[in-house]
Amino acid sequence: MRFPPLHEVFKLRKKGTDILASTAIPNEIVQVIAGELASGVDRAVECWMSQVEQALTDIRLTSLGRLQAARQVVEKYKELTGKAQLRGRGARP
Repeated sequence: MRFPPLHEVFKLRKKGTDILASTAIPNEIVQVIAGELASGVDRAVECWMSQVEQALTDIRLTSLGRLQAARQVVEKYKELTGKAQLRGRGARP
């Protein structure tokens, strides 16, 4: 299946024709996009978990220091994502 060029889609949208709503997206494209999204999420989670693990296993820190270092990682995550609170495992969106 070939998709119309993007400039043609915009022309049709301006005329009131919604070509995208009636165009089927091939399953292969959806699978590739979903795979890329999942891979990106996996890399991000691994990065944050690695930082928490490093904080909790730093032998130069006391037990309280390790806890504070892990807490700093969580606070940095919340700052970067704009989240004031994190939802627990049982919380629903």
